[in-house]
Amino acid sequence: MLFRLRKASLLARGALFLQTATFVHNFGEIPIRRPNRAPPAVAKDGPRTNDDIRNATVQLIDQNGTNQGTVETIAAIKMALEAGMDLVEISPNTSPPVCKIMDYGKYKYSAQKKAAEARKKQKTVEIKEIKLRPMIDDHDYDVKMRAMQRFFEEGDKVKVTLRYRGREMAHQEIGTKLLDKLKNDVAEFAKVEQDARFEGRQVVMVLAPR
Repeated sequence: MLFRLRKASLLARGALFLQTATFVHNFGEIPIRRPNRAPPAVAKDGPRTNDDIRNATVQLIDQNGTNQGTVETIAAIKMALEAGMDLVEISPNTSPPVCKIMDYGKYKYSAQKKAAEARKKQKTVEIKEIKLRPMIDDHDYDVKMRAMQRFFEEGDKVKVTLRYRGREMAHQEIGTKLLDKLKNDVAEFAKVEQDARFEGRQVVMVLAPR
């Protein structure tokens, strides 16, 4: 009977230990549950406007371009709303920041339009290739010349490849004269960036627009 009581007491202590151990980490301290953290706020694209401006005061420029001096931000926002516009921070690094009353929607549209026009004006220079033969006829040569002129007008470079076949290698002076003629014909709107050089059985020359 005494043995059974001791056994029951040991089992009870073991259960209590296991129950307590689930709440204790390796250092013997009760773990603290971390609060749920809210996801970070998404950074706003563009300048701060209206209620996003947290400064107490701002250097205010009204919708007519007049500098109103230092004004409380709340008052500046009220002035902007009364004018049917927005208070836009245009110079955040000054103290206080410079803000202007404007139609932010029109301002943003105008900025996007200017950026799109700037992207259109950006031109990636490409290298176009023109292939020639030493015995090219006049008609084909004229076609190649017009194509090269169009490439140069578009701002691209031209890689001229003159290929010799068979016995043509024995008459390289014909190809040399052709390339000299080509350089003279395009001299008005192009310049030699890489002079003619052999690469196997072909001669390569690179021209760039002036």
